[in-house]
Amino acid sequence: MFFSLIAIAAVIALFVIISRQQTRIALIERELGALRSLVLSSVPQPAPKAGAATEGAAAEAPAAVAEAAAPPASEAVPAETAATTPDAPKVDMPAEAGEGTSAEPTGPAEAAQPAAPAQAAAPVAARQTDVETALGTRWAVWVGGIALALGGLFLIRYTIEAGIFGPGVRLTMAGILGLVLIAGAEFVRRTGFRVPVQGAAGAYIPSILTAAGAFILFGTVYAAHGIYGFIGPAPAFTLLGAIGIATIAAALVHGLALAGIGLLGAMVTPALVASQAPNPWALFVYLAIVLAATAAIARIRDWKALVAAAFAGTGIWTILYMTDAPEVNLASVMFISLATLAVLAFVWLGLFLVTGRDEAEPGFDWPSIAPGFFVALTALGLSVDPAFAKAGDALHGAVLLAALVAVALYRPRGLPLVFAAGLATVLIYLGIIPPATIGADALDFGLGAEPLAASDALTFRVGIALALVFIGAGFWAARRFAAAAPVRAASWAAWGVIAPLVVLTALWLTFGGIDRDLGYALPALLMVLVFAGGGEWIARSEEPQLAGGPAVSFALGGAGVAGLLMMHMAFGSGWTTVLLGAAAIVPALATRWRSYPVLGWIAVGAAVAVLGRVAFDPTIVGAAALPKTPVFNWLLLGYGVPAFAFGFTAWQLARTTDGRPRLAMEAASALFALLTIAMLVRHAMHGGVIDTGPVTLAEQAIYTLIALGAGAILVAIDLRSPSSVLRYGSMAAGVISAGLIVIQHFVVLNPLATDESTGTIPFFNLLFLAYLLPAIAAGALALYVRDKRPRWYAAMLALVAALLTFAYATLSVRRLFKGEFIGLWSGLGQLETYTYSALWLVIGVALLTAGVWLRSQVLRIASAVLIAVAVLKVFLFDMSELEGVLRALSFIGLGAVLIGIGLFYQRLLTRAARDGRS
Repeated sequence: MFFSLIAIAAVIALFVIISRQQTRIALIERELGALRSLVLSSVPQPAPKAGAATEGAAAEAPAAVAEAAAPPASEAVPAETAATTPDAPKVDMPAEAGEGTSAEPTGPAEAAQPAAPAQAAAPVAARQTDVETALGTRWAVWVGGIALALGGLFLIRYTIEAGIFGPGVRLTMAGILGLVLIAGAEFVRRTGFRVPVQGAAGAYIPSILTAAGAFILFGTVYAAHGIYGFIGPAPAFTLLGAIGIATIAAALVHGLALAGIGLLGAMVTPALVASQAPNPWALFVYLAIVLAATAAIARIRDWKALVAAAFAGTGIWTILYMTDAPEVNLASVMFISLATLAVLAFVWLGLFLVTGRDEAEPGFDWPSIAPGFFVALTALGLSVDPAFAKAGDALHGAVLLAALVAVALYRPRGLPLVFAAGLATVLIYLGIIPPATIGADALDFGLGAEPLAASDALTFRVGIALALVFIGAGFWAARRFAAAAPVRAASWAAWGVIAPLVVLTALWLTFGGIDRDLGYALPALLMVLVFAGGGEWIARSEEPQLAGGPAVSFALGGAGVAGLLMMHMAFGSGWTTVLLGAAAIVPALATRWRSYPVLGWIAVGAAVAVLGRVAFDPTIVGAAALPKTPVFNWLLLGYGVPAFAFGFTAWQLARTTDGRPRLAMEAASALFALLTIAMLVRHAMHGGVIDTGPVTLAEQAIYTLIALGAGAILVAIDLRSPSSVLRYGSMAAGVISAGLIVIQHFVVLNPLATDESTGTIPFFNLLFLAYLLPAIAAGALALYVRDKRPRWYAAMLALVAALLTFAYATLSVRRLFKGEFIGLWSGLGQLETYTYSALWLVIGVALLTAGVWLRSQVLRIASAVLIAVAVLKVFLFDMSELEGVLRALSFIGLGAVLIGIGLFYQRLLTRAARDGRS
């Protein structure tokens, strides 16, 4: 079974070698093809007869020359090499003139022979030759190498099964075979043997022979230990490691594929060698040696994939040991983790420091992702896993996190280490929050009611230490790289604020008071000052200075978040909302001295925070604490102060940095102004309670008037200070108002359907508030925006005003006949029915007059529709329901109105025609 696995591994490894060489072979073959085309295009072709030359041949020659011109001159091959290469087609070159030969055709057949078929036949022959070369040179060598490796292993297996030799002799023969293959590979390499055949260089015989020999030696040593027990675990461990490291070293001569084979063998060695008493120190010292040797060799040849694989293999062994060992030796885990970081800093990334490229080159070293990930995962396990955390090993995890930050500072291209340390810190301290804490249910991760990590004094002190480490290292590195590498500086600044903020929040939610805790508010205030000062410190090192780049944005943004936390920790619910809204003014005022783009967005963040608070608790201070005093209560402060602050912020930003933050603050100011009025109205109409009770028609009417008034105010402000937010916001207010009127006033809350009391006062009643006042407001707004907004918007408002007027008049007539309650189920009287017809005709004429006077086509069309409705009512309803004089008066009135309208339009058209002729 073992030899089968070894054979499969050998095939896979050699397949990797083959795949890697294919790209190089294909490139060489393309270049040779281009050179062949160049040679063919330079050969003088027999001149065809006049008119017999084909257009295709003439068209192909320039294309061949253009294709041949693509390869650089440094890649051209000598003529002798091209002539001796079997892949090259034979070309009959013309003899020199001194030898008595001529380039002219000797007969009509030769003269008529076109050049195109000869050129077309050349690629076919080349393809046939390429196949022959591949089979005879490359594939033969590759398959031969695989056969040698498998042959050695199968020979050992056969001697075992047949019992020809004893175990010692068989293992000796196998070891000799492996050494002979390696020695033969070195002999072939040193003799300088080269095959002058295109593509044969990809089948590098020394490399393949060395790989086959290494496989046989691995198998021999393992069999001597694992099958026969000739050698103990320690010698077997040493021999297998030595073979692996030697194979990796040989890769300096033979290439990356052989290094991969050696690394694979070295990493598999601990799994192959079993021991009754495993020694973690032996394992991790061995892994450290393999890692250091691999990193050194990879650094010489710049093999990034190899060193990344070595770091990953070491990390996997560390995690497997921590999860599977019954008793973990913590010192050995710390050793291999710190050794990994030392190899990364002093071996793999050491060349950058020597050459001075460490700070000059942008970007990061991607192989550093592997050690960063596994060391951070180790630190996370030591801090979170109960088996370690309860023993106080969270301190060791913090040491590894600090080491990650230190190495990233020492080797700037190891930037992934900062992200690894930051993410691990965030996960650790999010995990200490008890799931019972408000808002911490999402952090439970399905592990029950217990927090992920230990919430003790050590965790508290470690958190403070890590926060200081990230602040100091983050801001120092951000200032260091602000001019030369802005992205790197931004990364350091980001983790310099994110990790401390998460630590502070987690400690507050775990150990502090959720409602108010001045003990945590003071550190939050210090963070505000440190982050703001750090942002200014970084900005002074930028080029140009005080540009407010990404690093400065992260620092000042962190100051804003720290200020938000400070207010939550220091004040109650009501004052927190009020002060958050007022705090938006601070970054806006700062734009008078600094034009950092982030300042406007910090103000926007304050607006978002206030909006989130009022969405969570619309009462500002809680329903139980909200006083019932109308207007002058917490609602006025909680909504009104932010509205004023946001408006001032928008005004200030418009005069300094401007841009999108100003538009966002204008929108926030308008929104909170509307919310202030709406919440005060609801509070007053519901007896000091805003979160219970259905909306009444009177309350809805006030909301509608507020929306229409807001639309007019936004238009007026937009005319004085043009803004897209104000422009579209004003139209949105009008559209929302129209939608509320159609849905609420006409359908849902209509007194005809709800039979709600309309009041006892004849004129100043619910109908006046819900229909006439909105009609006047909508009509006035339509006139005001007539030339200031799109035509459809003004037309919509005019139509809404006409419908509200019609509804008010109709409902007032019904109230005149039915009294306070006007529900439809009370029926219709004949006089009431006639009154509707007369009223609708009067309203139709009034709308027509207003439409002509105001030159509004919408009103004229509305009058026509209303009169048409009145006509239908008279003919379809009044004719059957009315009797006597009322029926006659209905038709007489209808006829008189229609004739009057006809005369009106005739005179109007006649006057228009007379004015046109004059």
